[in-house]
Amino acid sequence: MLTPEDHARIRAAVAAAEEGSSGDIFCVLAGEVSSYREVPIAWGAAAALLVPPLVLAVAFRPLLDTITAGGWTAAQAGALHGELAFALTGYAIVQVCLFGLVALITSLPPVRRLVTPRFLKRHRVKKAAYHHFVAAHSHVRDSETGVLIFVALVERQVEVMADAAIHAKVGDAVWRSAADAVRAGMKTPDPTAGIEKAIAICGEALKAHFPSTSIRPATAPIDD
Repeated sequence: MLTPEDHARIRAAVAAAEEGSSGDIFCVLAGEVSSYREVPIAWGAAAALLVPPLVLAVAFRPLLDTITAGGWTAAQAGALHGELAFALTGYAIVQVCLFGLVALITSLPPVRRLVTPRFLKRHRVKKAAYHHFVAAHSHVRDSETGVLIFVALVERQVEVMADAAIHAKVGDAVWRSAADAVRAGMKTPDPTAGIEKAIAICGEALKAHFPSTSIRPATAPIDD
């Protein structure tokens, strides 16, 4: 996570980026955007459904070989019902135990973060960013040139969103560059530098298309 010094650097970067423009830059630094409760359940269910059949198939392979080879006797046939009942009971118990064990292990935060699909993280981060974007826009009713830089620190994901007016002038390329700057910074010992670069990229776009000479107060990064 970022330190107070990192937050101060981000505030300074936002103030510098907004200076000379009529736009607003909102930088939201979120921790983990979701608990992903369905992930342990999904992994537990997958293990319970897939592992026991494979084990059962291996265990019963010698029995199948005996039947197909013609070595099956009447006595063995009579004992088959008891063996099947025992096997089915054990099968159900193993499924329940396996589901609980795998779900418990994958519910541990480090493990869950490792096994959570990237597309799900991306979806949740995008959804959280959109909610923050709408909330930020509602506080600045007269502005159509707001830019949100949403950084999910745990998921290591970033979303950059802009109001319609600035987006119509700039397009997608600038926002992609800003997002790429944050992602590149996350791979270095100083991730704040990537956020600062992204803020500067957005600030240049605002100054180029929506300049202003008024003095603006600094906008602090928002922690989620």
